[in-house]
Amino acid sequence: MKLLLVEDDARASAAIAKGLRAEGFVVELASDGEEGLRLAQGARWDCVILDVMLPRMDGFTMLGELRASGVETPVIFLTARDALPDRLRGLAAGGGDYLVKPFAFSELLQRIRNLLSRGAGGPPRTWTVADLTVDPLQMKVYRSGQRLDLSAQEFRLLELLVRHAGHVLTRARIAEELWDLAFESSPNLVDAAIRRVRRKVDDPFPVKLLHTRRGIGYLLAARDE
Repeated sequence: MKLLLVEDDARASAAIAKGLRAEGFVVELASDGEEGLRLAQGARWDCVILDVMLPRMDGFTMLGELRASGVETPVIFLTARDALPDRLRGLAAGGGDYLVKPFAFSELLQRIRNLLSRGAGGPPRTWTVADLTVDPLQMKVYRSGQRLDLSAQEFRLLELLVRHAGHVLTRARIAEELWDLAFESSPNLVDAAIRRVRRKVDDPFPVKLLHTRRGIGYLLAARDE
């Protein structure tokens, strides 16, 4: 799989590229929007990973130019701009996903794999477990048709759980994926975050979806079997 990474932060770009290459991807780098557009138009890529705040041409403009030229390569935005209007602008320009900095590398890797699995032009992925629906692109959560108000951190935790619905995630895995921390360095962080999510997602509803495996971790499932 061949990826184009357009990122002007040299250290971040090098770290991301190193991780992706270790996972078997071929990665080429661009440090500004104009260079990124030229490379994206000049070769076939499986995915473009695109920063928003770039020199010479911002990521939104670059993607608009790319789509106008007929290139439908899947694109994941990387950006510190997490406001809903920015997310909607990225989706309207033709982006397939939108990952807010700072992020765990493992989350970026999973999002790339998700995007590659559905291909260019595929619909944005919505996760559903029982009456819970999670929209990862617009950061919206509904339970029994009711919109739930989650913080950005709470949303990331719920999204991680729903992506792995039916499977137990250890506390160490959650800490690593959400905060890039060793679990031992923050033993109460995961449990406290789970409690906050549970208060909003489970407590007001008769059927509980978030289950505890004592001494191991947590899982999201329609039934606790």
